[in-house]
Amino acid sequence: MTPKPTAPAIVQTASDATPGVLIPVTRRRALQAGVAMAAGVAGAGVAWWKFQPHQADDGAAEAFWAMAFDTPTGASLSMQTLRGKPLLLNFWATWCPPCIDELPLLDRFYKENTSKSWQVLGLAIDQPSAVRNFLGKMPVSFPVAMAGLNGTELGKSLGNLAGGLPFTVVMDSGGLVMHRKMGRVDESDLALWSKSA
Repeated sequence: MTPKPTAPAIVQTASDATPGVLIPVTRRRALQAGVAMAAGVAGAGVAWWKFQPHQADDGAAEAFWAMAFDTPTGASLSMQTLRGKPLLLNFWATWCPPCIDELPLLDRFYKENTSKSWQVLGLAIDQPSAVRNFLGKMPVSFPVAMAGLNGTELGKSLGNLAGGLPFTVVMDSGGLVMHRKMGRVDESDLALWSKSA
C-alpha cells in the first residue's frame, strides 16, 4: 500500500492583504522561520554578552591608581589621593542623557556617604570646555576629572568592553574592583554597593 501524500498545513499571515486566502506552510518556509528565530536568539545573546560588564584586565586597577587626570579647571588630580577609601568611579559625558540623569543621584550618594569614607569621582569622556559649561549650569559636589578619549580605553580595561556610557566601577578601600555596571545607576545599586565596600 502506497502512503498518501499529506497536505501542507495552511495558515494565514497578518501581512496578507486578502482576507480568506490561505498560504501553504512548506518545509522550506518552516525551515526559514526556524533559522530566522535561531539567528535572532543568537544575536540577542551576543548583544546581551557585549553590553554586560566583564572582568577587569589583570593589573587594570593598579594602573588606574597610578594615573592622574586634569580637572575641568586644569588642576591635576592624582588617583593615589583617593586610594584607601571606597570609591565609586563614574564614566560619563555631557552628551549622554542617562549620564546626566544619574548625576543628581550620585551627588546625593556622595553627600550622604562622605562621612562613611565613601568617595565619588566623575571621569568625563568629553571636552574640558563642554564639561566646564555643563558644571556651571548643573554643579556636583564630588570631584570631576577629564579622561578624554583615553577614558574609553580605561573603561574597557575595567570591564566595559562595549565602551558605552554611563559606566560605573566600585572599588573597595583596598583598591580592588568590587562592582561594575553598564548603564544608569539606581538607588538599589547604590544601596547594595554601600553595604559591600
